[in-house]
Amino acid sequence: MRNIPSRPLVALLLAAMALPIAGCARNRASGDLPYVARDVGTLYSAARQKLDQRQYKLAAALFDEVERQHPYSIWARRAQLMGAFSNYLAKNYTEAIQGAQRFLSVHPGNRDAPYAYYLIAMSYYEQINDVTRDQKITAQAQDALGELTRRYPSSRYAADARLKIDLVRDHLAGKEMEIGRFYERRGQWLAATLRFRRVVDEYQTTTHTPEALMRLTETYLALGVREEAKRAAAVLGANYPETWWYQRAFDLLGENPAQPVRPLAPGEQVIPQATVARPETPIRKEVEVLPVDNSPTPRAEAPGAPTPATPSGGAGSTPAGNNPSTATPTGVQPGAPPAPSSDAPRDQ
Repeated sequence: MRNIPSRPLVALLLAAMALPIAGCARNRASGDLPYVARDVGTLYSAARQKLDQRQYKLAAALFDEVERQHPYSIWARRAQLMGAFSNYLAKNYTEAIQGAQRFLSVHPGNRDAPYAYYLIAMSYYEQINDVTRDQKITAQAQDALGELTRRYPSSRYAADARLKIDLVRDHLAGKEMEIGRFYERRGQWLAATLRFRRVVDEYQTTTHTPEALMRLTETYLALGVREEAKRAAAVLGANYPETWWYQRAFDLLGENPAQPVRPLAPGEQVIPQATVARPETPIRKEVEVLPVDNSPTPRAEAPGAPTPATPSGGAGSTPAGNNPSTATPTGVQPGAPPAPSSDAPRDQ
């Protein structure tokens, strides 16, 4: 009798078989091709066909498959560079840069190395944003283009690289002008001057130089440095006499004439110091001081007891008009408080 497997065991086997299928579907959905062994000619022709059909992502995947299945073939080196080019056309610039850099690390002396450098530079160049955003990518494009012209100045890609270097520099100068105008609108004249000065010094061959010189005239006048403003306007007039920027700088100098300085009198300070009024000191009143004699200091004694009034003298005086008596009452020591009067209430 044949044994029939139980239902839980069948379900477990079906689930185990479904896992590889689901994994393949997920990999295929993410862009990876299933591994199918094919010869190098078939793979390269299929990738080139997809590239001609403008299916750039699929073409890049097929070129990578050529390198994976046939790494030691002469077509693998070519497929590696064509895969980077396909990613560039698909606007996957990060993958294009990585592919070209990998090609240069493996084949630095190959005859297609100038094109790899050019592909890296163009991948950075295509990501340049407007001047209101960060220009880190622009600086990277300038460095990559400069590397190409330095290494291969006679290659057919060097002429286009030089033209793009001029465009990139103009873009970086535009960023500096944008920041300088922002500072100028806020009245931060020194910060604006530094930005405009950088344009004149580092990007003097760009189209932003005339405006930078006119802005320097504005900021120097705002800072009160008229001689520097005249120097910036003179440079502007010598190099760009027919521009509107020179006319504006000339008008600014006319609207802000130099103020004549009055000659100083002998002994006069260049910067007068403000005098601060001293606070009035209170007048001290002279206190009359009695002369001090050599008589001994009187000894402190207890107050004497009152004497009964008499008809002729008055309270505290004797009939003969003498001073009151200093005798102390009986039972009271000198320095002790006087005894209570007989009229004071007593404790019951």
